[in-house]
Amino acid sequence: MYHLKIMINLRGFGVACIFILCKFLFVNNLQAQDIHYSQFYNPVFTLNPGKTGIFNGDKRFLLSYRNQWSSVPVPWRSFTGSFDQKFYPKRSDKYFFSGGINFNYDRQGDSQITLTNINLAGSYTKIINTNNLFTIGLSLGFANRGFDFANLRWDSQWNGTAFDSALPSNEQFDADRVSYFENGIGLNYRWQKDRRTKFDIGASAFHFVEPQVTFFDQDDIKLPRRFNLSAIVSKQLSSRFDIQLQALGQLQNEYTELLASGLIKIYINTKRGKEAALHLGVGYRTSGSFFAPILALELKDKYYFSFNYERDVSDFTVATGGNGGFEAHFRYTITNVKPPTQFKTCPIY
Repeated sequence: MYHLKIMINLRGFGVACIFILCKFLFVNNLQAQDIHYSQFYNPVFTLNPGKTGIFNGDKRFLLSYRNQWSSVPVPWRSFTGSFDQKFYPKRSDKYFFSGGINFNYDRQGDSQITLTNINLAGSYTKIINTNNLFTIGLSLGFANRGFDFANLRWDSQWNGTAFDSALPSNEQFDADRVSYFENGIGLNYRWQKDRRTKFDIGASAFHFVEPQVTFFDQDDIKLPRRFNLSAIVSKQLSSRFDIQLQALGQLQNEYTELLASGLIKIYINTKRGKEAALHLGVGYRTSGSFFAPILALELKDKYYFSFNYERDVSDFTVATGGNGGFEAHFRYTITNVKPPTQFKTCPIY
């Protein structure tokens, strides 16, 4: 009875966290600055280093792609790829380690502002009991940011009737590319009843040690810290249906953003080794006010394909025509066959 009360309280706590997160952050209508995805729960390395190794399986490959505002036309394209795996100690079942690598590429606008970033992540997970896990994670990496002058036009290049690219821009930059070290830290708590009923609550900070990022030598400009608070709840409703709710709040300097979404999972096949589930849902993002229908397919607990297309419902529709951004996500999970804890040799007669 005592354990039952704990599970009920934890489940209610997870739903309450999502509600409080939404209630607090929906009053803001600003935007975030770093790479972000509407399906934030898929590229987990951009969400929280504390989620390294927190999945059902042993090894995980993730790919994410986003194409935003291609009709403006100042397209904003992002790509993320990652791999992580668990490392189990031989003499204890009370904890495990995880490690991984993450790559990001982002390009924006006419100036082709680019970000290339590679990070290593590691985490330690304490197994409190069969249902409760607590993880702390750290990421360290290298980033390069730059832009291209070629497609830019300046007011000094207006000759009275037309732009003349031969005229000087009168703009002085000490560099068009800058490199710096990246860092992040995160915590994650998971309660899991089984593969289909679980929830996660996490908090993370990126650029915790703020790197200097500037194209001017005389300016001491640092990349501001980005703080995340996330909650994800998945609940089995019946043998054929699950519901999943998730919310993310981001704060970076004076900018805030909320992403919230809900999914219904429809299990087409529940046979072991042949599982197939269709995910249907919708998400909302406050920065720019975007709605995003979500479609995903999960096969055999190994393969996962997910898509969404955002619809712009803000005043920016004058430029976008209502077209927001397209996202695609892919996940492949490997689960190793675990050896038995005890092995007895069968006698031969």
